[in-house]
Amino acid sequence: MLSIPLLGRLLILLVATTTNAAQRPNIVYLLADDLGYGDLSCLNKDSKIPTPNIDRLAAAGMTFTDAHSASAVCTPTRYGILTGRYPWRTRMKSGVLGGFSPPLIEPGRMTVASMLKAQGYHTAAFGKWHLGMNWPHVGPATKGDPGANVDWSKPITGGPTSVGFDEYFGISASLDMPPFIFIHNDHTVGLATARKKWVRQGAAAPDFEAVNVLPTITEKTVEYIGRRAKAATPFFAYVPFSAPHAPIVPAKEFAGASNVSPYADFVRQVDASVGQILDALEKNGLANDTLVMFASDNGFSPAGDLKLQLEHGHNPNYLFRGAKADIFEGGHHIPFIARWPGHVKPRSTSADVVCLNDLMATAAEITGAKLPDDAAEDSVSILPDLLGTATKPVREATVHASIDGSLSIRQGKWKLELCPGSGGWSSPKTPKELEGLPAVQLYDMTADIAERRNVQSENTEVLDRLTTLLQTYIDRGRSTPGAAQKNDTPTSLRTAKVRKPTDGD
Repeated sequence: MLSIPLLGRLLILLVATTTNAAQRPNIVYLLADDLGYGDLSCLNKDSKIPTPNIDRLAAAGMTFTDAHSASAVCTPTRYGILTGRYPWRTRMKSGVLGGFSPPLIEPGRMTVASMLKAQGYHTAAFGKWHLGMNWPHVGPATKGDPGANVDWSKPITGGPTSVGFDEYFGISASLDMPPFIFIHNDHTVGLATARKKWVRQGAAAPDFEAVNVLPTITEKTVEYIGRRAKAATPFFAYVPFSAPHAPIVPAKEFAGASNVSPYADFVRQVDASVGQILDALEKNGLANDTLVMFASDNGFSPAGDLKLQLEHGHNPNYLFRGAKADIFEGGHHIPFIARWPGHVKPRSTSADVVCLNDLMATAAEITGAKLPDDAAEDSVSILPDLLGTATKPVREATVHASIDGSLSIRQGKWKLELCPGSGGWSSPKTPKELEGLPAVQLYDMTADIAERRNVQSENTEVLDRLTTLLQTYIDRGRSTPGAAQKNDTPTSLRTAKVRKPTDGD
């Protein structure tokens, strides 16, 4: 029989644990794919695409007007979101992974999912993974067709369920990358016995259709929310949508809905998916207990046909120079909105420079988790911004990368880009193209958000200071306080490699 004093202590512990659990919000992280800052009507008054559901999220929460992804393309951004570490510290200095690529997240590395799971959260992911996984090959992968020798009946390793997610449903990479087949936890849904093509050609399940991916991701997320409403523990749902990334395949009910373009129709469908998930939270009585974050992994992609959008008076890139893949703002200056009733003030805005890497540190501060030195090396808590208590910028500086591995660093109003041109698909490729171009670019982002006037020759002290700071971040293996860490492979200020558009996603 328990003694009265011991029983009392246990009851106190139980009450404290229950109270703490009740104060920890569910976290739903919605990530659009290739959505431009200028696409949202809540961010761009001149947008020709109505986005009423994302707008209502903004109306009930905080809009960040200077938010950035760590990279201008898909895979590295996702690595940064889930690990809180700059992706250029990994083996992958440029480009993106393919659908059959091995895992990028290192074994044993803490992720947002594993951290929250240790805090008592149920964790799930629904959508586009694009961080690699180990496919069960029965022989060596065939060059040009890595799906040829896959045993589709065997389990996949190194995917979402290996890095902290209790549950997963989605696709291995971008919507235009084989294999064209759904994955549930660590098995494919059916066998990829057919071949299909959406931009790229490859192994596919006979019943897989690209047009069904976004609706299925949305349906699985809504169903999950319904299940978790009956549970006593909080949950983390990471929902990386497959759209509006190419192929541009809006569902029949959205075709023509924008009166602008197929891309704009697809954006409207993404907005509707956000609405269904918000509705599910409200229907299940979870809205007030859930922190919802919405972002895009990078800027608008040229695959969306910029010329057609501009002909209709719509600019997905807003006021920014460049687009997806570029070191310029159009590559990584993205929409970011957060709603947390009772904590985040409705219709509020923040002009603080923040990064999608910051999810890990923010979630840790909210839940009281202590991050070890070898985790979240480049993640900063934005909780002071969310609560409206920040008295200074939460970040010392922020580093961005283009598709070719070019780096830039932003501190205050200054942005230093360590490359000539965009660092993207349109960058100079030959010595002749490089003639007359400065090796670095420095912009005053307060006076020149469109990055049209390079002022590096007039501000050599700023150039030197930012170059030194970035080199320090590289050398220390981290950009936040803590013990120095090691990068996975050597990293330099200029890691760029010439790449062709087909190397992108």
